[in-house]
Amino acid sequence: MKALLSVSDKTGITDFARGLVDLGFTVISTGGTYKELTKAGIAVTEISEITGFPECLDGRLKTLHPKIHGGILGLRDNDEHVKEMQALELEAISIVAVNLYPFKATIQRDATIAEAVENIDIGGPTMLRSAAKNYRFVSAVCDPADYNAVLLELNKNGKISQETNFKLSAKVFTHTAAYDALISSYLRPIAGLPEYPDELTITYEKVQEMRYGENPHQSAAFYREIGKFSGTLANIEQLHGKELSFNNINDAHGALELLKEYTKPAFVAVKHSNPCGVGEADDIYQAYVKAYTSDPVSIFGGILAANREIDKATAEEINKIFVEIVMAPGYTQDALDILKQKKNVRVIKLDNCEKSRQDTIDLKKVSGGLLVQSADTALLPDNLKTVTARKPTDNELADLLFTWKIVKYVKSNGIAIGKNGQSLGIGCGQVNRIWATSQAIEHCAETLGDEILKGAALASDAFFPFSDCVEEAHKAGITAIIQPGGSMKDNESIDLCDKYGIAMVFTDMRHFRH
Repeated sequence: MKALLSVSDKTGITDFARGLVDLGFTVISTGGTYKELTKAGIAVTEISEITGFPECLDGRLKTLHPKIHGGILGLRDNDEHVKEMQALELEAISIVAVNLYPFKATIQRDATIAEAVENIDIGGPTMLRSAAKNYRFVSAVCDPADYNAVLLELNKNGKISQETNFKLSAKVFTHTAAYDALISSYLRPIAGLPEYPDELTITYEKVQEMRYGENPHQSAAFYREIGKFSGTLANIEQLHGKELSFNNINDAHGALELLKEYTKPAFVAVKHSNPCGVGEADDIYQAYVKAYTSDPVSIFGGILAANREIDKATAEEINKIFVEIVMAPGYTQDALDILKQKKNVRVIKLDNCEKSRQDTIDLKKVSGGLLVQSADTALLPDNLKTVTARKPTDNELADLLFTWKIVKYVKSNGIAIGKNGQSLGIGCGQVNRIWATSQAIEHCAETLGDEILKGAALASDAFFPFSDCVEEAHKAGITAIIQPGGSMKDNESIDLCDKYGIAMVFTDMRHFRH
């Protein structure tokens, strides 16, 4: 019995090889793996002794040989194959343990294209695919985590079952498919190929399996993109609390993306993937107070995200309520000690809260297909357009920009009202815009009172199809509105704003969020 071992990741390989030798296997190996096993005192045959051909071209060519692939691919229950193997002196290989050149690790550092290409494995995937195809007779092992299971089954039964080999085969094809897809995704943009190719294969790696999905009857897992991506949820450090759930991560994503729109100290509260409170101030404590007081009901059980270190005073305020997650770039030791007093709150550290990457794609699964688009990383065009007789004051313009950032992350139809760095009312996901407007106004009136709406700014994620939203805004005392424009009835809204002295700004950019 022969086993071919050729691995880039040497984890566990000496113990695996020693176990195979003890079971009577002849171990064949290559290059660095051969040296590693020889150094460990394990009897091993160099692959050139089998092929009769030396490793060459700096190791690029060593396993691509009929004596190797014939020994892997030959069908043991096919008389013609057996005769042909005997005539050609092809010795059967029963185990192929291979893992691939570290292409992923290479592109995750500052490697050149030449270095990346040099770490594209050719012989490894070929051997694995050959072994996986012939799973009825060959065990294809691509993961060091499977070494012990293979040895245990061999010790117990004297062979590897076809059922086990089939599982190993499926694992190989999953692995090589991901490997090739990663190479493709790296090379395609460099080569200037179309952004949306005719065939799309995307590689992600699993971070963790979740207890359940969006609902308890759904299964779920969390995967991350492969690459050097900081400031993402895939790179968080959990300092305290229960395991993150599917909904935790989904909501935290919404909080983080909105948080990245702000440069001053800011706090964002999210509930069911919609923002429910946003505060911006000169320090993080005041930012939290603004976010909390804007909606103290909805913030209960929500997600909190800050873009500055959380101090003791802020942690004491947070601990007065129940929240699912607190996320920040850092915590003072006093603040961390306070937050850890509640065993279930998840305390998350995220080092980089800067603007999102510009090359991210957005994926939406639909029945039988996948929608792919570039991520909505823009906020505003270069120039805003005042369409009313009155221009917004400097304070109003600051409020308009503040609320525009919020409404970008509100489910459509979305309306956000804000003033002095505080969200006042948010209307989320309504089927018409007037309902969203009324909801935002009513919520603010109930929570903070009517007076605070006087002189506030209102942002709409898309245009006003009717002037009814302007009418409602005027009744509430709102004096500035920002919206994309583009409705056939824009003039009705503009004229009504002029009648009431409301300043209206068009962005010529919408932010639908479905």
